[in-house]
Amino acid sequence: MSPAGSVTILRARGRRLAKTIHPDGTIDQYDYVRTVDLIEHPIADLAALEKLLRLLERRRDCSIVRGKPVDPNSVKAVRRLLYPDRETGEPPTLAEVPRRWVSLDFDGLSKPDWVDPVDLLGCACVAIRTLPIEFRQATLIVQATACHGLKPGIRIRLWAWLSRPVLGEELKYWFRSAPVDRAIFGAAQVIYTAAPVFLPGSFDPLPTRIDTIPGHETVPVPAPARLKPVNPPRLPPESQVHGNISGLIRTVETATKEQNRNNALYWAACRVAENPDINHHAAARDLVRAAIHAGLSEKEAAATVRSGLRHGGRHG
Repeated sequence: MSPAGSVTILRARGRRLAKTIHPDGTIDQYDYVRTVDLIEHPIADLAALEKLLRLLERRRDCSIVRGKPVDPNSVKAVRRLLYPDRETGEPPTLAEVPRRWVSLDFDGLSKPDWVDPVDLLGCACVAIRTLPIEFRQATLIVQATACHGLKPGIRIRLWAWLSRPVLGEELKYWFRSAPVDRAIFGAAQVIYTAAPVFLPGSFDPLPTRIDTIPGHETVPVPAPARLKPVNPPRLPPESQVHGNISGLIRTVETATKEQNRNNALYWAACRVAENPDINHHAAARDLVRAAIHAGLSEKEAAATVRSGLRHGGRHG
């Protein structure tokens, strides 16, 4: 099975990977999940992906990641690890691989008054205008995320089939100017696919949560050289920063949206400020670089680091 033409499904036995909607509008978040089963599922094209998404929409214990299992014999009740856990000794379970499919997450994109949230295709047309031109004439799967129609703005996910397999780092660079959540390009980042659970007394405002925009079968992807940043994010050598902050860098780089990437970055900056043996200027630069890698904008990351260094130093 080619990694490019497959999807890794996460199955959390006995846990809920879907939001729950109460009659008063309260929304319960996803269950905390420590271990999952990893299932590699083959898909040949966008039609096969749509069929899988419609199935997973009803599976409240499942979701998706971009990464591929490292060891086919170690896929039951494992953690989502890209790196070895130095405390427990657990090895990595997921590895970065290029994929033919891409998922683009819009969370709160401004919605024109003339577009009704029920009109998924209309919402998708608004979102497509913000993407690279290669997406304008392609077939796209439109999927409403859990809070679309319940919270303001356009909250959808677009799925596309690419002309060649693409790595997560390439996607982060390709969509650096688009209003999408770049964190889900990470190999271990969960992409939630289940429809929300509506408790008695609440109702789903959407008649359908998945639709398709017709077009060309694949999205033409620019050559690899065009999707390579001049200075790609990387862990700095220890000689570059006085004091080893690789653990802090990794915490920021792997922080998820649900865990609040800003909080992780602020915490890391505070820890740097408390250590007089660390070159704060060099550390600040590398923390910002790691935050951009995780999906924050450069402006937002720099402001958070400045605040963390200021307050961390004061409290230290």
